[in-house]
Amino acid sequence: MSRERDSLLDPAGTTVAAARAARGPRPAGPKAAGPKAAPKAKAAALAVNEPRANRILGRLAQEKAAPPPVVPPALDGEVGSVVDGERRRGRGAVSNAAGRFEPAARILFDDGWQSLEDLPPLRTQVMEERARTVITRNQSPDVAFDRSINAYRGCEHGCVYCFARPTHAYHGLSAGLDFETKLFVKPDAPELLARELSQASYQPRVIAMGTNTDPYQPIEKRYEVTRRLLEVLAEFGHPVGIVTKSGLVARDIDILAPMAEKGLVKVAISITTLDPHLARTMEPRAASPHVRLGTIRRLADAGIPTAVLTAPLIPALNDMEVERILDAAKAAGASEAGYVMLRLPLEIADLFREWLVTHFPDKARHVLGLIRQMHGGKDYDSAFGKRMRGDGPYAWTVGRRFEIAARRLGLAGRGLKLTTAHFRRPKPAGVQLSLFD
Repeated sequence: MSRERDSLLDPAGTTVAAARAARGPRPAGPKAAGPKAAPKAKAAALAVNEPRANRILGRLAQEKAAPPPVVPPALDGEVGSVVDGERRRGRGAVSNAAGRFEPAARILFDDGWQSLEDLPPLRTQVMEERARTVITRNQSPDVAFDRSINAYRGCEHGCVYCFARPTHAYHGLSAGLDFETKLFVKPDAPELLARELSQASYQPRVIAMGTNTDPYQPIEKRYEVTRRLLEVLAEFGHPVGIVTKSGLVARDIDILAPMAEKGLVKVAISITTLDPHLARTMEPRAASPHVRLGTIRRLADAGIPTAVLTAPLIPALNDMEVERILDAAKAAGASEAGYVMLRLPLEIADLFREWLVTHFPDKARHVLGLIRQMHGGKDYDSAFGKRMRGDGPYAWTVGRRFEIAARRLGLAGRGLKLTTAHFRRPKPAGVQLSLFD
């Protein structure tokens, strides 16, 4: 066996025996330690490293005995961005992280002087914005309109899921609490609208109001920009669709009812839940569910076509109420219905997760899991055709439940189509009317 092994060729073609002879005898050196010598070698190594080990253990003991550093609370979001519950009482978001375009982030922390306790509650601030135009256009295949008007930026209703929140980053503000407390109003919006509608190149189509922020949010009581916009649209005979979750829309029935007689207006009231506690948690400064149902009745009694919009539907949180909401809305006088699944673009994903863990910690994991099921494992899929309805078995089930209930109640099918036949441009003062005007 030994001869066969020695006769094997190495890669260079030389026998192993010849290679050994060429290397010569092994140089003298310390005798290799046997198995019995191994414990002695280990003991010697430990003795040499003992001072270093003692230093490491001593440092660890000091760190363990030292008090933990003061770290501001955070929930999956930016460290130090969560605001104390008393300061944000009556608000939707729980944090106020810096906008996504900001080069730096401001972090709240206790410096040992208990200064955080002295900070005042968050107050609503309103700033005026001077826009050059007021009609915004879009080419989205997911919506039934190509133009809209938003009289306000930010919304005091405080709905944590509002997909308009990320727009506040364009002003250097947070999509969190800044969106609810630092609002912008366009006081000259009615004049801008009249100027745009008067242009000879303008072609009338339905204008949507309330697609970004609610046109009847609380500050509308003071500024009345939405009411003045409706007066301009009525004067021009221009069709408009309104989406709101406020009972304040009933204030303008004197404008809306005559427009409805001409087929120029319809209103959609958003109802997310019939549970007043859940509604107050999701939409802290919006009208209660019974007020919204009462608003549907008042509008319907005035002859104004009114729809109910169950938006957004949140898996395992309010989607089980679809049938009940539609039943209640139909009884109140609604003639159409629609729904939208929860959307979590950009900063809203973190804001919603923080809110969910804060208010529904026992449901958070399940809710988020179902949301990801509807978006291919992600928090949100922005693809057209999927972003508003979701995809997969769960989204399909919710959609079928809605369709069955809407069909049973006569709320399904194509909605009322508004007309542009009454559109006209008022003649400027001092211009003589023609014989056929």
